[in-house]
Amino acid sequence: MQARAVRMYGCGSFSRVADQKQKITGMVVEALPDTNFRVQLPDGRILLVYLAGKMRLHRIKVMLGDTVTVELAPDGSRGRIVYRN
Repeated sequence: MQARAVRMYGCGSFSRVADQKQKITGMVVEALPDTNFRVQLPDGRILLVYLAGKMRLHRIKVMLGDTVTVELAPDGSRGRIVYRN
C-alpha cells in the first residue's frame, strides 16, 4: 500500500519532465490541417508544432504572421503552441 502511494504522489517524475520543456517565441509561417503549424524560431529553424488543448478549448485563433510562444519537446524537433502574443 505504501509503495503505491509513493508512486502516485511522491515520485515527481512528471514534474521533472515538465521542467525540461523550453519555451521560445516564434512566428507562424504556414498553417497545416488539424491545427498544425510551421513556426520559424529566431535562430532560423522551422518547427512543426500543434495547438495546445486549452487554446483549442477556448477557440483561440492562430493565423499566419502571429507571434506565438512554443513549448519545445525535450529533443527540440517538435513543439506545441501555448500562447499567442
